[in-house]
Amino acid sequence: MDIIKAEYKENYEIYPVIPLRGVVAFPKMVVHFDVLREKSVNAVREALAKDRKVFIVTQRDVFAEDIKKEDLYSTGVLAEIRQVLRTPDDMLRVLVEGVYKAKLVELDDSEDTENPYCEAAIKEINNNKRCKASGAEIEAMTRSVRDAFENYSDLLPRMPRELAASILCQDDPEKLFENIVFNADFQYTDKQGLLEQNDTMSRLTSLLAVLVKETEVLEIESDIHSQVKESLNKNQRDVILREQMRVISSQLDESEDNEDYREKILELKLEEKTTEKLCREADRLKGIPASSQEAFVIKSYLDTVLSLPWNKESKCKVNIKKAESILDKDHFGLKKVKDRILESIAVHAINPDVTGQIICLVGPPGVGKTSIGKSIARALGREYVRVSLGGVRDESDIRGHRKTYVGAMPGRIINAMIQAGTKNPLILFDEIDKMSNDFRGDPSAAMLEVLDSEQNKEFRDHYTEVPFDLSKVMFITTANTTSTIPAPLLDRMEVIEITSYTREEKFHIAKEHLIPKQLKKHGLKAAQMKITDKGIYKLVDSYTREAGVRNLERNIGSLCRKTAKEIVYGNSEKINFNEKNISKYLGPEKYLPDARSEFDETGLVNGLAWTAAGGVLMPLEVAVLDGKGSTEVTGSLGDVMKESAKLAVSYSRSVADRYSIDREFYKNKDIHIHAPEGAVPKDGPSAGVTMVTAIISALSGIKVRSDVAMTGEITLHGRVLPIGGLREKTMAAYKEGIKKVIIPEKNRADLEEVDDVVKENIEFVFAKTLDDVLDNALVKE
Repeated sequence: MDIIKAEYKENYEIYPVIPLRGVVAFPKMVVHFDVLREKSVNAVREALAKDRKVFIVTQRDVFAEDIKKEDLYSTGVLAEIRQVLRTPDDMLRVLVEGVYKAKLVELDDSEDTENPYCEAAIKEINNNKRCKASGAEIEAMTRSVRDAFENYSDLLPRMPRELAASILCQDDPEKLFENIVFNADFQYTDKQGLLEQNDTMSRLTSLLAVLVKETEVLEIESDIHSQVKESLNKNQRDVILREQMRVISSQLDESEDNEDYREKILELKLEEKTTEKLCREADRLKGIPASSQEAFVIKSYLDTVLSLPWNKESKCKVNIKKAESILDKDHFGLKKVKDRILESIAVHAINPDVTGQIICLVGPPGVGKTSIGKSIARALGREYVRVSLGGVRDESDIRGHRKTYVGAMPGRIINAMIQAGTKNPLILFDEIDKMSNDFRGDPSAAMLEVLDSEQNKEFRDHYTEVPFDLSKVMFITTANTTSTIPAPLLDRMEVIEITSYTREEKFHIAKEHLIPKQLKKHGLKAAQMKITDKGIYKLVDSYTREAGVRNLERNIGSLCRKTAKEIVYGNSEKINFNEKNISKYLGPEKYLPDARSEFDETGLVNGLAWTAAGGVLMPLEVAVLDGKGSTEVTGSLGDVMKESAKLAVSYSRSVADRYSIDREFYKNKDIHIHAPEGAVPKDGPSAGVTMVTAIISALSGIKVRSDVAMTGEITLHGRVLPIGGLREKTMAAYKEGIKKVIIPEKNRADLEEVDDVVKENIEFVFAKTLDDVLDNALVKE
């Protein structure tokens, strides 16, 4: 302590320190406490040997032993020792009186044989700092404190009525504060906060807050005590009745099921913690009447847990050629999906313990996302379970309910495992993009653990409360769009895009799958109803416009029903449908062929567009009129197409001399651009090349070839940029008899996805710039 004394002696007082546990002293307050720690005992002895003064400060942590400066509050009290007693168990009982409030400036806690106690440099704090509040404000606060203390004392049975009355008679705010703090049983942290206040108003304000808080706690304790007392009387009665029922049951020799359950649990050979948990539940059946509600809840829980496939697995097939034939037999197309599944089978053949296969199939309705799941399960030799997630908005649907609730049940995941009967099934989560959330929780958040191969090894359902291994399950999810799937959930899945079926794919699906399926469903033989190839194309082109084949299947089913009606009536023994007589049975055509230019003409270009139902041919018309140089676009065009029109006009101005166009056309000519079917909204950048070709044709008078269609985005300098949906667009061109299709050079690699029949019948021109487009589209003089 010599260093501290030399540095602080002139400005601060040096006194022995006694850290207190859970006790706070105030100036003028007489307080007693027991001292047992050696340093504190030595500090008392040192104070008694000198001036009986000792610095008392409260510990922040009552369990701390080796005290540092940071373990103590910065504000304490310099006290004078009044009395010291030694108890029979060799402990000092010290009685002190607070002298003044002081701040802890420095603490010497070093181990010193000459000074085997803690010393502190302290500075006196002015406890009567000038208060900014007015006398009226202090009076109002004094009354509030008095009222709060009256409520507090009414709820505190340990406080004598006479003491409370004497405190309430105090009018002086300082004496009122001291009497309440000295006699009230507050938390030591609250008392320390009161000690640290330096003016009358802040002390009263803090005291009022503590009184209000303590009053609320005492009111709650009183309510709890009343409820416990009422419940105790009822529980005593219930205990007596239950004991009587137990004795009666034992006399009647009712069978107990707990031993049967214990045998089943031990037979499963589960993990030690799981076995212990289930055995505890089984033991609870002892002494409980079999007809009681509690016994029913326990038995339902144990039956559910024991029905899980803890040790059962399906023997997966590893014959990749057989799996490929099954997939090809059940579904036409879907090459990406089939390749991914065959890759999984190949990996499983090399490493049977592989896990973490979670695939998300994304595509429009009706393209076979759900049905492919069942085929995959059959190809792999796994059990198949479908879980529909459309409209699920409660987390308990996924994780289950706590078994303490009435009517509790496990979630959909555990139910699916029970239904599968094996621990390695294929579970299909259908419509995962249709989940939502509300005040009952977010089911997509619960799915994060299920679809994470690193976490689902110990999946815990709220109902079962024991971990279950989902790592060997193959999860497949389906969705129409990824935009509504939360990003963390989407990140856990391998997304495979399934595009809409082309015209040729629909033809093969109808011929090889849908027609035989509907004939069997309606009890018809193949000889009783036939549809020609042209008749199938008629159904696809004129009676359906969709990405999948659901409406196509409905129309085939309608033809089957009409055939059955004719046969039953005896009008015919069989019916052959072709492109000419289908309208007789299905009515007028619902969809007309796409409009296209039939002969070479100026200002009319065959464009190609993509829709959710597939590709379409979209002619674009341009008319040049005398005017003031305005550009008009019609046909429900979106903002992107309007910007493409401005680009096209600007580019046309830059090449006006090359095509003998009046350089002043933008001043004296109005350009009107129109896309037919005005009620259908259209947008996207891929009509850029079409607009440029139509505008230059209309301005120059050069005709455009009617057997050419095109698609591509443009830049202001005439470069042609890549587009999407090439597979569907080229199929639309093939269907309408187009002979040449101009596409961006950067889409050359996408031709691998284009149907072979399209590539055989269409000549593709790969355009790097608009010069390539115009050279192939405009009729050469």
